[in-house]
Amino acid sequence: MDKPRIVIVGAGFAGFHAARRLYRLAKNRAEIVLVNPTDYFLYVPLLPEVATGILEPRRLTVSIADTLPGVRLVLGEVDGLDLGSRAIRYADPTGARAELSYDRLVIAAGSVNKLLPIPGIAEHAHGFRGIPEAIFLRDHLTQQLELADATDDRDARDALCTFVVVGAGYTGTEVAAHGVLYTELLRKRHPRLRDQQIRWLLLDVADRVLPELDERLSRTADKVLRQRGVEVRMGLSVEEAAHDGVQLTDKTTVATQSLIWCVGVRPDPVVEGLGLTTEKGRLVVDEYLRVPGHPEVFACGDAAAVPDLTRPGEVTPMTAQHAERQGKQAATNIAAGFEGGDPQPYIHNDLGFVVDLGGTQAAANPLHVPLAGLPAKVVTRGYHLLSMPGNRVRTAADWLLDAVSRRQTTQLGVIPADDVPLETAEPERVHKPA
Repeated sequence: MDKPRIVIVGAGFAGFHAARRLYRLAKNRAEIVLVNPTDYFLYVPLLPEVATGILEPRRLTVSIADTLPGVRLVLGEVDGLDLGSRAIRYADPTGARAELSYDRLVIAAGSVNKLLPIPGIAEHAHGFRGIPEAIFLRDHLTQQLELADATDDRDARDALCTFVVVGAGYTGTEVAAHGVLYTELLRKRHPRLRDQQIRWLLLDVADRVLPELDERLSRTADKVLRQRGVEVRMGLSVEEAAHDGVQLTDKTTVATQSLIWCVGVRPDPVVEGLGLTTEKGRLVVDEYLRVPGHPEVFACGDAAAVPDLTRPGEVTPMTAQHAERQGKQAATNIAAGFEGGDPQPYIHNDLGFVVDLGGTQAAANPLHVPLAGLPAKVVTRGYHLLSMPGNRVRTAADWLLDAVSRRQTTQLGVIPADDVPLETAEPERVHKPA
């Protein structure tokens, strides 16, 4: 008899770890197929270090062929689902259309940038979700300081040296913390900018940075940012963006050509087009990660509204920690089905969070023990090395080289601005004020 086929959509934290565990548990009794636009798993938490020249981009790209040798990779973007015939529809990188049948399906499509209906954001802001955005930001920061060094126009120089980050969550806080150190490094390498102020603004409508994390982590991050000169402005956001600046919600205007959008994420739009029940764009599933009415379909990670059994009535937040564990649990439950066993509910025990603030600074609460400074930095880097499914030695080597040698700051010039738009832009929702 033919082996049953398990198709996994997406190779993010949920999909990658589901495939990894399934291959071990299935023991060659099933064909495992992973459908993903790229041939790698991206370790997203270290993207700020790519954007500031600490890590080379390939350190974060873990080869699926190398780490999942028993899993079949299909390059493609899934855009349809036929529940009746149990098949997914996708387009490969050449644009060719194809279908793939399944016996079990795991939907782990992940998330994309969340765009708010603010005039000018889609045209003038850049997100921070992948390798292209990180490389673009590194080039952009470098170019801004080089252009500032070349001009004698004081207003133009001030605008070139002003950077606005919107969103003080995990990503935005790390981007601002690393970014201000990188631009200070660049400033020191340009004598004409010796007395130039490098201005960084971190905005959020929340009342504190890292609003989703423990308040002690928030206070540590806020203190480090302010000590470095970052203007932490809570309760504030962008009202309108243009090519030469932004207007804030308090009606002040900031001249800048650097608007970095880190407001948050939303489920991949493909989820809402699958014809399944959703909650705020996420697929509704039960505590076993199964789609109601379709026991052969599982969903996990950012694509799924997974009930949080530790907080009745709530769903789990969209974090890498949840996605990885849900992917593993989905795999375990699918394998149990093949063996006639019972599925187990997803129950998450929070192990704490780590926030890398650049230099020797970090904030962490492993097992809910609050740490700051160098001890937190050691814990943070150790956590990332343990969590990465590959490239650990190369990543550690890059960290060592950055500590003992002069950081390279040249532009690569390989990612034009037009190639990194906010991909979730929905022009029909974006309106100009009357």
